[in-house]
Amino acid sequence: MSADMQVFLLPDLGEGLTEAELVNWLVAVGDEIRVDQPIAEVETAKSMVEVPSPYAGIVAELHGEAGQTLDVGKPLISVAPVGASVPAEPKAAALEEEVTEAPAASIAAETYRTEEKAGSGNVLIGYGTSGGGEARRTRPRKALGSSVAVPSAVAVAPDFAELALSRTRIPGKLSAVISPLVRKMARDHGVSLDALPGSGESGLVLRRDVEAAIGGAVRETAPAEVPAPAAAAADVEPSAGVRDARTGLPVASRTPVRGVRKAVAANMTRSRSEIPEATVWVDVDATALLEMRAELKKKDAHGTPGLLAFIARFVTAGLKKFPELNTRIVTTEDTAGGEMQEIVAFDGINLGFAAQTDRGLVVPSVRNAHLMSARELDAEIRRLTAVARDGKASPTELASGTFTLNNYGVFGVDGSAAIINYPEVAMLGVGRIIDKPWVVDGQLAVRKVTELTLAFDHRVCDGETAAGFLRYVADAIENPGTVLADL
Repeated sequence: MSADMQVFLLPDLGEGLTEAELVNWLVAVGDEIRVDQPIAEVETAKSMVEVPSPYAGIVAELHGEAGQTLDVGKPLISVAPVGASVPAEPKAAALEEEVTEAPAASIAAETYRTEEKAGSGNVLIGYGTSGGGEARRTRPRKALGSSVAVPSAVAVAPDFAELALSRTRIPGKLSAVISPLVRKMARDHGVSLDALPGSGESGLVLRRDVEAAIGGAVRETAPAEVPAPAAAAADVEPSAGVRDARTGLPVASRTPVRGVRKAVAANMTRSRSEIPEATVWVDVDATALLEMRAELKKKDAHGTPGLLAFIARFVTAGLKKFPELNTRIVTTEDTAGGEMQEIVAFDGINLGFAAQTDRGLVVPSVRNAHLMSARELDAEIRRLTAVARDGKASPTELASGTFTLNNYGVFGVDGSAAIINYPEVAMLGVGRIIDKPWVVDGQLAVRKVTELTLAFDHRVCDGETAAGFLRYVADAIENPGTVLADL
């Protein structure tokens, strides 16, 4: 690889994400690109976003194919200076081969930097490069006191190589482990790294070694000298002829849990394990709200807010009266060095709402919702829903909520034992609106009735506060004209 070649690594995706699926290349080998030009579309556990290039020049190599899952810190694209000649076709694993041929110390150092410090200066997806800072150098630096660059293939002294590799070892263990992801995977599955044979350079323990030990996904073992590129995984992998060990039934398919589904699963698991939640619910007569909206539609058919926007307006007003439900619990260190929990309150409301997309359930949030009218809320909810369904929502739009409103009535159900959207402390669910018998002024009548369900974190408040908030929203739905006039 030329000394002037610049290699762009898949950047830190934020929110603790460590991998992304390459959906589509937006450039080809030989194309001339500019700084901040989108070069690829990738799907993370949050959304599908475009990756901008921090370099200008000629595309020399694309490291990956559509459908392949790439790890953060691994090569994404190689860029040569303008005017440089590049091969007509990309070499599938050119960079991987070169890295493999490098000394063990170089591999250890580079892997540690990219996996332990991923994102310290890389481009954040969707935001371009930093204003005035230069992109991080990836070519060899010049030796001190010399004008000659040190080639990447120059052998490193054996003692330094051993020292670098020894720093990757777990004390008292025989195997070398660099990646924190590998260590976490082994810990989570109860795999002892003691004497676990590593298939990487100098016995380095790789992810595939731990997966093999825990009986995970079956992968073909590639020679240690040339790591096999990740296969373009299909959403559903056929498993003909395989029987499940527990049930004895044939396995029809195996579907990898990844992307949005993987993020949802992790978030819901954490919510259930950490939050002592309680639930309160109430049936509400929504007839007056529907009648009011019908009257507004006669005057302005296209500018009338939807029902969810009206309820969102009532929710923001209710959270102002019951701010305990618009908080977050964090764990900090006390003066004695121990752990303590704090309830963090916010001066404002970012109202999240659940949106079903082709990639799964996501929760975009309306920022500063407490400052918006029902009409403004309606416009922002519609915009965010469209962005989320297109997979273009930014990490900020998907991860900044302080309270979630979930309209599961669109699925034809009345109620739900909702799981709180961690790290928030409460979620309000709205069921379908249907005709039900209802007593009005002592007389039985048919009314439009819905069920409101509030799941809340019992650590931040007691049932009285939760019931007070729920009753406030219910009263607002039953008497919308009076409440809206006071807002």
